[in-house]
Amino acid sequence: MKFRSDEIVSVLQAEIENYRSAIDSREVGKVLEVGDGIARVYGLTGVMAGEMVEFPKAGVTGLAFNLEESSVGVIILGNYLEITEGDECRTTGKLLRVPVGPAMIGRVVDPLGNPLDGKGPIITSESRPIETPAPGIADRQPVKQPLQTGIKAIDAMTPVGRGQRELIIGDRKTGKTAIAIDTIINQKSENVICVYVACGQMQAKVSQIVEDLRRTGALDYTIVVVSTSADPAPMQYIAPYAGTAMAEYFMYQGKDTLCVYDDLSKQAAAYRQLSLLVRRPPGREAYPGDVFYCHSRLLERSAKMAEKWVIVAKDFDAAQANEKSGIDGKVYVGPLDKEHAEKLAHEKGNKLAKIPTSGGSLTALPIIETLEGEVSAYIPTNVISITDGQIYLQPSLFYAGVRPAVDVGISVSRVGGNAQIGAMKQVAGGLKLTLAQFRELEAFAQLGTELDPATQRQLDRGYRMIELLKQPQFKPLNVIDQVMVLYAGTRGYLDKVPVKSVRAWEEQFIKFMAEQMPEVRKGIEKEKKITADLEPQLQKAIDTFSPQFKG
Repeated sequence: MKFRSDEIVSVLQAEIENYRSAIDSREVGKVLEVGDGIARVYGLTGVMAGEMVEFPKAGVTGLAFNLEESSVGVIILGNYLEITEGDECRTTGKLLRVPVGPAMIGRVVDPLGNPLDGKGPIITSESRPIETPAPGIADRQPVKQPLQTGIKAIDAMTPVGRGQRELIIGDRKTGKTAIAIDTIINQKSENVICVYVACGQMQAKVSQIVEDLRRTGALDYTIVVVSTSADPAPMQYIAPYAGTAMAEYFMYQGKDTLCVYDDLSKQAAAYRQLSLLVRRPPGREAYPGDVFYCHSRLLERSAKMAEKWVIVAKDFDAAQANEKSGIDGKVYVGPLDKEHAEKLAHEKGNKLAKIPTSGGSLTALPIIETLEGEVSAYIPTNVISITDGQIYLQPSLFYAGVRPAVDVGISVSRVGGNAQIGAMKQVAGGLKLTLAQFRELEAFAQLGTELDPATQRQLDRGYRMIELLKQPQFKPLNVIDQVMVLYAGTRGYLDKVPVKSVRAWEEQFIKFMAEQMPEVRKGIEKEKKITADLEPQLQKAIDTFSPQFKG
């Protein structure tokens, strides 16, 4: 293949014209000491807090953590044993970023975004800083849309909304992770992208969770970020921030996301370790003074983003406007909130189009492990004060076979009924109070006092409701099925069913409604409430099923 001389000249001329000289300057320092995941570096006078630094000889990245007068404390994101005293350390001018995007879905990665599942490299051109400012008040909207967990005890009494932060708290081995995994599994038909962050967990436990997600088909819409107990403290510290950045990408695309942090008490311990190694002053329980800020700036990033609308010229298709928020002057007012946009559009006789990148949400389910039920310890009280409610799992209930072991006394959702469909509000409105009264009566009855018939009936119904709220792992229940079952329980239709047969009754009743009375189920699903027309049909269905029940 021959090139003409004038072609070569034109290419060279274009290159010369477009040439821009630039000086790439980087600071270079020397490692003074290294150990336990921390390096002290001399000479990086212009380094930024949180800036990535490189150790070229070891091929390892670090993060500027402590800026001191004569040196910089660097946390090492990798094998610190490869770094030795006197090694070179360079600044990069960049904050720590992780790869994000659709290519991450279905993958198991470390906190830096490197694949751990043996499925080859992750090809994505998108990345986000691991720490970004939380959305402002004007960019948010109230939490109103439910995030269904599929767990009766939670959806009925401590509901979670999209954009909410609901803490799962309890001792070791009380089912905290099981609730989070069941919630992820239940998002299969809810169009929610999930991120599970395993922070400080055992490798065997994480492998089992990944396998459970794969077996149930939940890995198809989940990103798993892993930093096990064997990983260095710096990786455990950044893991929740990295997972949040991956979820935020989808939130800012207008999608709903769920992020589980399992667990933040181990992240706090890793942060304490790093802080003590760089000699930051210890405070209560030897944690640094800013451990509250460490968790608050993470959890404040969870939000339900406001929907933004644009007014589209009446001779222009609103569907086309969804591709872009401003097209050739046709979209001439916006972005606005829906109320103002509707008012202006009505005045001008034009149409509305929602900006597709608005209205997303990031729901957080942080997990905190307590010691001997001590919810008033430092880290638990910190996270309780940041979140919008907590689900407290009680060991005594767990070992008594009540699973999930939700303590209705101190479990609360500060969003409440706003995060429930109307039908669930109707059937579960007084359930929490009823169960709290039942627990008091149960304690009283154990004294051996003779009970009047009304009290005995209340106790009998309470035992059946406790049995009804039990649920096996990996079997989240559709919210409409929950509504029908709880309706039967709260309205007394189970009062004559033996306690030990309640679970069998529930299973057979759900199957009966799906196969023989699908129109009732579809009606509740459509209306999102039990209307005056639907209630007699539901009652008739229960009356029809009861004689058929085989206990």
